[in-house]
Amino acid sequence: MMIVKIGGGKAINLKGAVQDLAELGESFVIVHGANAIRDEIAEKMGHPTRVVTSISGYSSVFSDEATIDAIMMGYSGIQNKRLVELCQQHGINAIGLSGIDGRLIEGARNKGIRAKQGDKTIVLRDYSGKPKSVNGELLGLLLSHGYIPVICIPIIDENNVAINSENDDIVNLLQEALHAETVVQLIEAPGYMADIGDASSLVRTISKSELEAREARVEGRMKRKMLALKKLTESGAKRVIISDGRVDHPIKDALSGKGTTIQ
Repeated sequence: MMIVKIGGGKAINLKGAVQDLAELGESFVIVHGANAIRDEIAEKMGHPTRVVTSISGYSSVFSDEATIDAIMMGYSGIQNKRLVELCQQHGINAIGLSGIDGRLIEGARNKGIRAKQGDKTIVLRDYSGKPKSVNGELLGLLLSHGYIPVICIPIIDENNVAINSENDDIVNLLQEALHAETVVQLIEAPGYMADIGDASSLVRTISKSELEAREARVEGRMKRKMLALKKLTESGAKRVIISDGRVDHPIKDALSGKGTTIQ
């Protein structure tokens, strides 16, 4: 079993990734982003995406009702159905689901984000939260009947409200439920870069013991990424590959050793 996390950037080669998966001959699930489409929709709505950074240094999208609408349109609407369409065109019998469908991903809404506003510390409350459980019965039913789940946000909270959540955290939960040995993450970069501005600074391998040290040295969304990767390896993933989703064969390249491998 493999989990494929497809980033939501504009340059990701979705067709190439799906074509590779069709030739793989291995069971998998897809978790995808759609941040580029979400941001375009949010701009057209007159409500641009807003990123906030907590006092502990973690960045996230501030998710009010308008943002949830943009997520529903961009993630579970356009991107999800385009991916399912591509899968069907390549002989993969995919079924698209957001976390709220069949209560696939249940979570707990955040009590608030502690952030700085000038010299003050404020608490921002929005529609975001942590995923807490996976509907394993539904996943098992689909997989056992030959369907490939294509999964995205929003997820559902304890009050049956749609909320935003981090795909990295969702992947961690899915790995625990499915016992996936390999997790492939496709991004808009060759892999994990020591210097994001230097293409030659690709880090080929990272040991599990290095992740905590790297988390302490980075900020913003990369800090959250390092924490999620650490949790993923702790929960049983034997191999995590961060690789370039912009190339002709994103999955084949990742599995052949290109990108960054954490094991």
